[in-house]
Amino acid sequence: IFYSFYHSRPYTPMKGAFSNVWFDRYKICNDCPEHIESIDFMCRGLTDLINDEVKNGIAKNRILIGGFSMGGGMAMHLAFRFHQDLAGVFALSSFLNKDSAVYQALKRNESALPELFQCHGTGDELVLYSWGEETNKMLKSLGVSASLHTFPNLNHELNRTEIEKLKSWIVEKLPVEAPKAN
Repeated sequence: IFYSFYHSRPYTPMKGAFSNVWFDRYKICNDCPEHIESIDFMCRGLTDLINDEVKNGIAKNRILIGGFSMGGGMAMHLAFRFHQDLAGVFALSSFLNKDSAVYQALKRNESALPELFQCHGTGDELVLYSWGEETNKMLKSLGVSASLHTFPNLNHELNRTEIEKLKSWIVEKLPVEAPKAN
């Protein structure tokens, strides 16, 4: 199931103009504070969606979340801060800020964590590759099993190889379940 849950909100990097974004940012950079109020607002709404799936019979360890750019950042916040019992997280061309609330939560964590599948292009001019790489290293240092797949010269976009790697990871994480006998 794919959800697109972001909505139009004032977006500070665009001088407060309305934009369809997951959350607000003070700047598009990794060394400024997070706009935690808007991130947490979205986490509450997305938690309702996860809870609905669980009520409909989907086990949380059969749920993957992820996204591209801000969507990947949103997924990392949601999983590593609030839903550490999910099957996994994917983040494509994404990053967390240096003082992310995710890192603070993981410093206090003692339970198992979802695996992270991360991809990033070295030619990304909007979300620098070094930001994604730093996010990956920090998450690993805090106990997350994380992979980072690098795509030389890829800008802030997806490519076929990246999507094929993601598909393989999803199939590995969530193999088809055998039908239940009546």
